Amino acid sequence: MILRLLLALNFFPSIQVAENKILVKQSPMLVVNDNEVNLSCKYTYNLFSKEFRASLYKGADSAVEVCAVNGNHSHPLQSTNKEFNCTVKVGNETVTFYLQDLYVNQTDIYFCKLEVLYPPPYIDNEKSNGTIIHVKEKHLCPSPRSPESSKPFWALVVVNGILVFYSLLVTVALSNCWMKTKRNRMLQSDYMNMTPRRPGPTRRHYQPYAPARDFAAYRS
Repeated sequence: MILRLLLALNFFPSIQVAENKILVKQSPMLVVNDNEVNLSCKYTYNLFSKEFRASLYKGADSAVEVCAVNGNHSHPLQSTNKEFNCTVKVGNETVTFYLQDLYVNQTDIYFCKLEVLYPPPYIDNEKSNGTIIHVKEKHLCPSPRSPESSKPFWALVVVNGILVFYSLLVTVALSNCWMKTKRNRMLQSDYMNMTPRRPGPTRRHYQPYAPARDFAAYRS
């Protein structure tokens, strides 16, 4: 009888420890191809009508808190680390963390944590094995353009062509006006340079006087 009591007393604390701890189940690994992932944390505890705090930690030592939610099932209040884009959805026994815009350098192991704050006693979960989130580098491939997406491009080409055409017309018209103006200025300059000249005194050429010869005298 005494032996049975001793065994019962030894077994009772172990039951208390098991009841004061919550087990959590996480996926061992998640591969991210499109920079977003959903991490579900399944607990062996019903969160309905309880005040709790559910959080997600990054790193083997859980040094970085990614995001958390406080309150109760109907009025949760969320807080998020500025380096992450995180949204939390709370169910009766599941807390899902929606991570978006993940980067390659955020590849790490992530741990779920649940703390029941009210009613007492305070209860939290046993640390799980965590989930390795592997973020792959996203390579963007050029997608073929659809006819609808090419319409704005062709409209822009037509508008630019019209503008270039009108620019050429304006340039040619201005060039013609400039050439005509330059030609008129040259004609006016030539006309102003053609001033009438006063005729100078003319010299008269006098032939020297020579006496007429008498050819009859030589004949005689």
